Amino acid sequence: MLLTDAGEPECYDEAYQGKDASKWELAMKDEMKSLISNQTWELAKLPEGKKALQNKWVFRIKEEHDGSKRYKAQLVVKGFQQIEGIDYSEIFSPVVKLTTIRLVLSIVAAKGLYLEQLDVKTAFLHGDLEEEIYMQQPEGFAEDGKEELVCRLTKSLYGLKQAPRQWYKKFDGFMQGNGYFRCNADHCCYFKKVKSSFIILLLYVDDMLVAGADLEEINNLKKQLSSEFEMKDLGAAKQILGMRISRDEQEGTLKLSQAEYVRKVLQRFSMGDAKSVRTPLASHFRLSKEQSPKTEEEKDFMAKVPYASAIGSLMYAMTCTRPDISHAVGVVSRYMSNPGKPHWEAVKWILRYLRGTTERCLTFRRDELKLEGYVDSDFAGEVDHRRSTTGYVFTMASTAISWISQLQKIVTISTTEAEYVAVTESSKELIWLQGLLAELGFDQVMNVLHSDSQSAIHLAKNSAFHSRTKHIDLRYHFIRSLIEEGVLKLVKIAGSKNPADMLTKPVTTEKLELCAASVGLQ
Repeated sequence: MLLTDAGEPECYDEAYQGKDASKWELAMKDEMKSLISNQTWELAKLPEGKKALQNKWVFRIKEEHDGSKRYKAQLVVKGFQQIEGIDYSEIFSPVVKLTTIRLVLSIVAAKGLYLEQLDVKTAFLHGDLEEEIYMQQPEGFAEDGKEELVCRLTKSLYGLKQAPRQWYKKFDGFMQGNGYFRCNADHCCYFKKVKSSFIILLLYVDDMLVAGADLEEINNLKKQLSSEFEMKDLGAAKQILGMRISRDEQEGTLKLSQAEYVRKVLQRFSMGDAKSVRTPLASHFRLSKEQSPKTEEEKDFMAKVPYASAIGSLMYAMTCTRPDISHAVGVVSRYMSNPGKPHWEAVKWILRYLRGTTERCLTFRRDELKLEGYVDSDFAGEVDHRRSTTGYVFTMASTAISWISQLQKIVTISTTEAEYVAVTESSKELIWLQGLLAELGFDQVMNVLHSDSQSAIHLAKNSAFHSRTKHIDLRYHFIRSLIEEGVLKLVKIAGSKNPADMLTKPVTTEKLELCAASVGLQ
């Protein structure tokens, strides 16, 4: 989560002084029990020339979906003391893409599948270490009579730079060893055909979503996982990464909502009681670098404003469930390095918009699994460098699963060119989505990509306008080969009906409602 609740101790001593001391002590003992039963380390003398890393206790109050609180203590190594080449080499570890999560949720809703959730207790402790690493004994839990010894780590531990990678390698080996196929499009998505149906497993560090039509097979997988790792079965999926999942079996809908998260963000920036507005960014905001602070007074004012923090919180909502704020967040995030008062006003405007649309969520339905794309571009809309904005949204069974709103890397010199570049960029995402769906057994043939630019469609289908388009970079003609090979179909859509419009420019309230409704934002 990006936001933590108050009332959490900062260190070991603080945990023992508060009113919840007994709960924190219990949480620490529980953590130590896990570490010891997992044989995470052995006590040894520190060899000459070696350094023992320090560690600290981290305390968190986790709020369960039923409203109860869980006290959690975690022993974390101070990994910033590690030296590359000695204490670690490779550290990259993949996590499942948010697009993949939404895509699988749309399959779950369309096919009426079971959706279960699992959590790995102390996930990182399952990874085996390849390097020789020493650590001081945990504060408050040094072994009597052996205080001068240090811990020689045999398993990876939270805080170590290589911990996520080692855990992923162990889990990946286990899944492939049990006959699961790892998707090439997303290395944290596993698939297996069982009898007449299938199982999909998504992994995000230690959180897992399991989807399948056969509950018996899902329980089988749970048993296999529990035999290898210490698992916590959370039953039917209720939330993932701070997004609430709620299902209505009668209506056949699955809703993905961040209402709780949005409320916390609004409280955090004292906007919980602000007057709501009806669009994410009003047309009177013409933001540019010229509005950055000029006087010392303005600089002092902006130094006190939590600009970057607010943008980070908004970005999380935007990337998870809120395509409607993509364009607005994209605009204000351009001025992160030196924001001025008008930029901060725009951020507050977005927060006020969220205040009025807190409950808005993505609704997946029982519908035909058909992938469709909508693309648009706003020519030279950016004031500083006159670059255009690409916006696209892909829907599965009429609900958004992937979207983007970003500045184009080049300066285009006509509307046609800007639209053409946008069409090519969106076609890359389409190919990736087609690949992932094919791996999951849902082959897509000739998907439709909707564009509201007739000239861009003409240009993509033939190279007749040579004199006017010879300067366009070769890579943007990639779309032509896709159309010739029948990978996708470019179709004209009326500008008034194109949902990608909200991703490229400020739109009216009516247009915004139309765009949101047509991509399943309810």
